[in-house]
Amino acid sequence: MGWVTAGDYEVALDDGKVVCRNAAGRRLKSVPAKLADDPAVLGLRQLTEWLERHERQCLADVERWMTRSLPVPLAVLTRVWPDPAWQAALRDLVVTGADGEVAGFLRDADTGRGLGLVDLDGDTVRIAPELVRLPHPVLLEDLEELREFAVELGVEQKAQQLFREVWYRPSALDAEATQIEEYAGGVFKELRFLHGRATQLGYRVRGGYAVCSVLEEGRGVEARVWIGDYDSYFETETGPLAWTDPAGRTLRLGAVGPVAWSEGMRMAAALYAGRDIEDEERAA
Repeated sequence: MGWVTAGDYEVALDDGKVVCRNAAGRRLKSVPAKLADDPAVLGLRQLTEWLERHERQCLADVERWMTRSLPVPLAVLTRVWPDPAWQAALRDLVVTGADGEVAGFLRDADTGRGLGLVDLDGDTVRIAPELVRLPHPVLLEDLEELREFAVELGVEQKAQQLFREVWYRPSALDAEATQIEEYAGGVFKELRFLHGRATQLGYRVRGGYAVCSVLEEGRGVEARVWIGDYDSYFETETGPLAWTDPAGRTLRLGAVGPVAWSEGMRMAAALYAGRDIEDEERAA
């Protein structure tokens, strides 16, 4: 954007920061303190804050489409693609066709020409499906090979897809069991530390549980880890991981789908990783 007058100076946005130049056109190292309350400077700073929120929201929406396996209408992608924030969140994501096979890495979305992709041969191709599928990585076959190919192409995904941590449901599993203890027992000196970690990681906390909601094959599933609902300054520890249906009924492990399994384990592992390791070392 262009320069805007602010007193005897001019200000503008440059890579998300407010910059300033004097009447002679010389760029200053910082915005003079006397311009802090100038309407032009305040307006640009508010715009910067809005753009940052917008970027975070775009990224969160794209990751939600992926984790919930939600097909996205082509018309939506072509409409938002010109926006740099949307484009950054979508660029280089793996797109699959209606048959579930990988079509390529997303590089363009145009109203007239459809999607521009780099396919697995490294060629640029165009497809125009009515619904665009951005699959969760646990659903991608040959994930390791895709990761290697992405590195060769120099792919950098802003939305976590290929390099998202995934967990596969083990074959030797008690399908009738209802919870996983692997990440239970992580001690936190105060409940507020564990609560804060959950929210910082992007999970909701409700009724003493950290929860992660997944929509899989049209069915809502919620992964839950108990973190405590008492005084926030009391010691607590992570509980077992379980999954529930929309009515709150606990699911047997054999009924948990691959995406819900992976996202639930990812949440439980991330919460457990913040435990008080010093206490563990002293106990050992």
